[in-house]
This record gives sequence, C-alpha cells and structure tokens, in this order.
Amino acid sequence: MTVQLNHTIVHAKDKKESAEHLARILGLEVGPPMGPFLPVTLAGGVTLDYAEPGPDVDIHMAHYAFLVSEQEFDEIWARIKAEGLTFFADPHGERVGEINHNDGGRGLYWLDPSGHGMEIITRPYGSGDAAAD
Repeated sequence: MTVQLNHTIVHAKDKKESAEHLARILGLEVGPPMGPFLPVTLAGGVTLDYAEPGPDVDIHMAHYAFLVSEQEFDEIWARIKAEGLTFFADPHGERVGEINHNDGGRGLYWLDPSGHGMEIITRPYGSGDAAAD
C-alpha cells in the first residue's frame, strides 16, 4: 500500500505567527501562501497548512508529533530554551523543564502560539526500550 499523508490543516489564531513559530523552532521554512493557507513543509513533502478559521470559531487543541534525529533534537531543544519556551516531558505538562527517554530515545512537548501541543521524539513509540520515564 502506498497511502501517504500529503497535508493537513492546522487552525491558528494567527496563521503567520504560528507557522513562523513552528518553522523557526524546527529549523524549517514557511512556504508561499496557497490561497488561504500558509504551509510549512516537512520531510517527504507533507505540509502543515496553517489557516485562520474565523473569529467565531473556537480552536481546539490538536497534537503534532515530529520524529527527528538526535542532532536535530539537540538543535530544536536549544532553540526552545533560547526562546524561553516552557517545555515538558509528558503530554499533561506535569514534568516542566524535563525531557523523556521513552523507547530509549528522547522527547519533549511544548505549546505553540495557538495552544496546540507540539512534540519532538527521536524514536517512534513502541520501537525500543519498554521502560518509560
């Protein structure tokens, strides 16, 4: 089967602010506008198409997890700390200022300007050491 994710829409209070935030933190670029969307392109050509749903539409938190290399993790983590962003080791935000070592890798979470939960991991869930911290 060759089914692949091509794009998804990320609702944002301010699409420019949110797209630029993610691109800056992950070391990516914001692409040119495509109609009402502002894309951030990931590996494999998958785009996160940022859009503003309108003033009368509530934005509900969504979760986006990005698989990165160990080197990319270090670079992203450094940018998160340099910007003074709050990060945490768990999806509930209880372990503030910590990272996790799930599956023998490293991971952390932070919130974007619209309140979406962003996550970086160096090992896919279920791929390694069953012990999680």
